[in-house]
Amino acid sequence: MIKKIIKFILIIFWMGLIFSFSNDSGKVSTGKSDGLIIRVVETIMGRELNDNEKEKWIDYLVIPVRKGAHLFVYLILGLLIISFLKEFMVVNYKVLLLAIFISFLYACSDEIHQMLVPGRSGQIKDVLLDTIGSSIGCFVYYFINKKKMIVTDKI
Repeated sequence: MIKKIIKFILIIFWMGLIFSFSNDSGKVSTGKSDGLIIRVVETIMGRELNDNEKEKWIDYLVIPVRKGAHLFVYLILGLLIISFLKEFMVVNYKVLLLAIFISFLYACSDEIHQMLVPGRSGQIKDVLLDTIGSSIGCFVYYFINKKKMIVTDKI
């Protein structure tokens, strides 16, 4: 029982984290991703970048970083949801699709939420990207779980 509660709390926490990212204004969100890009590039290069270099690196990396963040946070959400559902039922394709669908619904609500935040917009392509991320997480979990079951059955 405690395991189910912990898993549920983790899902709520992760959804809250996603909500907090989405609640940032456009300016704040841009500042966070730009700042991350500059810190990482400066760390890798081992020196401080000048303003021109910063602008070029941001232009080059902003889309991959922002879209990669979508994939990552929803991959984790998918893993958390399917892990929680496993506590109640055997993980099969129906459970896999249910976990992806729950993630999809949250992605839709997240993009609707962003439409209400100054400087942000909701985008269907982000819902698609979020759903792909959660699908990857769910499929990874599903196949690892399936492999464990096969190995356990052989013992």
